[in-house]
Amino acid sequence: MTGYRVSDVMTKQVVYLPAETTLDEAARVMRESDIGDVVVTDGASLAGMLTDRDIVVRAVAERSDPAVTTIGSIVTREVVMIEQHSTAGEAAALMRERGIRRVLVCDAERKLVGIVSLGDLAMRLDPESALSDISEKSPTS
Repeated sequence: MTGYRVSDVMTKQVVYLPAETTLDEAARVMRESDIGDVVVTDGASLAGMLTDRDIVVRAVAERSDPAVTTIGSIVTREVVMIEQHSTAGEAAALMRERGIRRVLVCDAERKLVGIVSLGDLAMRLDPESALSDISEKSPTS
């Protein structure tokens, strides 16, 4: 895994949503885009990252109304970034140190260029194992 760069394994298509977006709309976007996270913006600024788990733990479990609760009210504001030319091993170590599953990826000018997740790293490390685990859990198999 250490021979790979973050840019080799990251997801390049980042979905951005404004902080005013409601939870139900964010959940629909995640479902339609087949993703588990979005980058939240406040105007032209990065406000943070929101994951499907954040919606469940910070909103659904608290019985917040998803039609009126905004993603800006539950977003993780402390984001962790890694430079795209870092190694996949460095990304894994950063995730382990911080206890997180996703890291924003930036270029040398700190412009956001992607997101790398534990799943991205697992797929690169052992794609057969990751795929067999998914198919074993699939309700259609």
